[in-house]
Amino acid sequence: MKRRNFLRLAAGAATLPTLTCRALAQTHPTRPVRIIVGFAAGGVTDVVARLVGQRLSDRLGQQFFVENRPGAGTNIATEAVANAPPDGYTFLLAASANAINATLYEKLNFNFIRDIAPVAAIVDAPLVMEVSMSFPAKTVPEFIAYAKANPGKINYASGGIGSPPHATAELFKMMADVNMTHVPYRGSPPALTDMIGGQVQAMFDPTTSSLEYIKAGKIRALAVTTATRSEALPDLPTVGDFMPGFEATALQGLCAPKNSPAAIIDKLNREINAALADQKMKTQLEDLGLRVLSGSPADYGKLIAEDTEKWAKVVRFAGMKAD
Repeated sequence: MKRRNFLRLAAGAATLPTLTCRALAQTHPTRPVRIIVGFAAGGVTDVVARLVGQRLSDRLGQQFFVENRPGAGTNIATEAVANAPPDGYTFLLAASANAINATLYEKLNFNFIRDIAPVAAIVDAPLVMEVSMSFPAKTVPEFIAYAKANPGKINYASGGIGSPPHATAELFKMMADVNMTHVPYRGSPPALTDMIGGQVQAMFDPTTSSLEYIKAGKIRALAVTTATRSEALPDLPTVGDFMPGFEATALQGLCAPKNSPAAIIDKLNREINAALADQKMKTQLEDLGLRVLSGSPADYGKLIAEDTEKWAKVVRFAGMKAD
């Protein structure tokens, strides 16, 4: 009898953490929640964070507010979340820059894969391979032929060293076996201005920042970098149509500090997936040129791991170094 009572008590004690975690998730959140963004206000990552934050605020009855901590290619924001208490009140709007930085920076005070827990994939941003209107190439094959005939003479812009546009251009160089010269800028707007003016000839840029210039005929789009065509630019082929296996996007999703309660992560994953399935929000994101994603925390974790491995190869091939 004593042994039976002991086993019964032991079994009950073992279920307590699970029950406590579920109860915690049911009442969460009981106070405002931070979503930290590693970019300045007004950019696409900031906009995505605010749209998701507002929807979570409406659904869960507490404010999900965005805190912008730009700097060091998102590393300042990521380190803040990695060191935050894993209590369900601090999250990171992660981006592909995090996957690139894992190899780009030799010394970081955190390990993105180890110290950050995936919650939910939200969107990815297709990039557009584009050139100035004065550039002679009008197709991807013509561009490659010109680059091979004029090694190092094509100046391509990006929003900064280690940014997804920079890494995507280096992936293109690696797969097409061409030589181009990188001209880094502080963000897409000044890079686009110089490409419109002809100071640089090419760029891989997210559709979110280039779409209006493409539609206005100020820059020429050659292809999109996704595996399938973009709904925002349905007439454009993909780079992969001419270079099988080529694919690049700027992934964004919500992450938490490691050891955050699984029940809270699962709850927010369900809420975000429900929000992304809502046609109004889906349209808002697609109007920005973004592709809406969905899936479990494990699905998002797999995307992060694949993204990190892929960009590690590109960073090493190109010899990319952080400023």
